[in-house]
Amino acid sequence: MSGQILLSLAYHAPIQYFTKIISAENVLLEQHENFQKQTYRNRCVIAAANGPISLVVPVEKARNWKIKMKDIKIHNVQAWQRNHWRSIFSAYNSSPYFEFYRESLKEIYDKPWKYLLDFNLEITNWLLEELEIDCSLILTEKYMEDDLGIQDLRDKISPKKKEQDHSFSPVPYTQVFSDKFGFQPNLSILDLLFNEGPNSYTILENSISKA
Repeated sequence: MSGQILLSLAYHAPIQYFTKIISAENVLLEQHENFQKQTYRNRCVIAAANGPISLVVPVEKARNWKIKMKDIKIHNVQAWQRNHWRSIFSAYNSSPYFEFYRESLKEIYDKPWKYLLDFNLEITNWLLEELEIDCSLILTEKYMEDDLGIQDLRDKISPKKKEQDHSFSPVPYTQVFSDKFGFQPNLSILDLLFNEGPNSYTILENSISKA
């Protein structure tokens, strides 16, 4: 266990993100940071028939983007929820465990959502329950400055910055399109859940490098 960790809220976060959660005693989620574009805060990557695709939750624009994560509103003009669900269904309908999770996940997509934080939190709590991860997420009460007692991972897991993570070594597992593309590491946790089901937690544990 690594004590307390500090993460940004994420949309169907990658596998690496969840290895950090199961390694920690307490998980803080930063809600007072400024929203950052092109991060996992509003996007995830799944394995589709023609290769990996990004699903991006549209958010309302601001002049200078100096908006706290907790105040970011979803731009609901587009039918993004329906489109995301269709993409997930198309990608994973033939996976071994999709049918076990599809109805409860679809219920989340069928709800109206105003704030990105609320949507991400609902998604993440659903994932923790389905992955059987015993963890309570704690929202920060203020912006967290550097704290020697907390491991700050807010910007360590990013689709833009590929920082080497010596404590993460993704274990290959069976994927729907592995015959076409080979194993694709560190996709959205959905990919692991739909392909491995109850074995997902073990794969997360084995993906934590002891070196």
